[in-house]
Amino acid sequence: MHVLLVEDDEPVAESLRRGLKRYGFAVDWVSTGADALSHPGPYDVVLLDLGLPDTDGLDVCRALRERGGVPIIVISARSDETDRVVGLELGADDYVSKPFGVREVIARIRAVMRRVQPRPAGAPADRYGARLTIDRKAARVHVDGAEIALAPKEYDLLAFLTEEPGALMSREQIMEAVWDANWFGPTKTLDVHVAALRRKFAGVVAIAAVRGVGFRLEIVEDAGAA
Repeated sequence: MHVLLVEDDEPVAESLRRGLKRYGFAVDWVSTGADALSHPGPYDVVLLDLGLPDTDGLDVCRALRERGGVPIIVISARSDETDRVVGLELGADDYVSKPFGVREVIARIRAVMRRVQPRPAGAPADRYGARLTIDRKAARVHVDGAEIALAPKEYDLLAFLTEEPGALMSREQIMEAVWDANWFGPTKTLDVHVAALRRKFAGVVAIAAVRGVGFRLEIVEDAGAA
């Protein structure tokens, strides 16, 4: 997958570029809005910083969206809700606040690409370990071949956490991805849904709470399968 990275902070850009390349992504890096708009492509997704030296990243987002449907993920130190809303209204597909981890960015890229490039009919479901499969096209989950009944948000939460097994996801990241970027309610609903997944997938996945931060999902390997 080919990524256009638009970021003027060289240390941030280099760290992100190295991380993405380790996971098999090809990355073209530009540091200005003008270079982003003049880049010949092709690329599959744009990672766009808002704080560019020559223009506001929101203007770049608008211009890129007017050109076509290539997914745009805003990456920015701006945490103001207004910037998030405006970015999404201008056509961004997702918004990631700095600081962030490379694996979070990769999870966001994969989630966006699934939405814009649905799984072809007949494509196999994603498998996690020997027991768990997730068919993201049909939104169905099976353990040992048997379908597990899930409420819509239980499914969304499981699908998000399994994007990067082992990655620590903050409560804020999960709420934005699974509920809404502008969620105003209590996050206790997250704990309720995590508890439900723990019950339904005991012995299949483990969801560890990291106090004051968030949750980490691990695939439970079947010791008898070796």
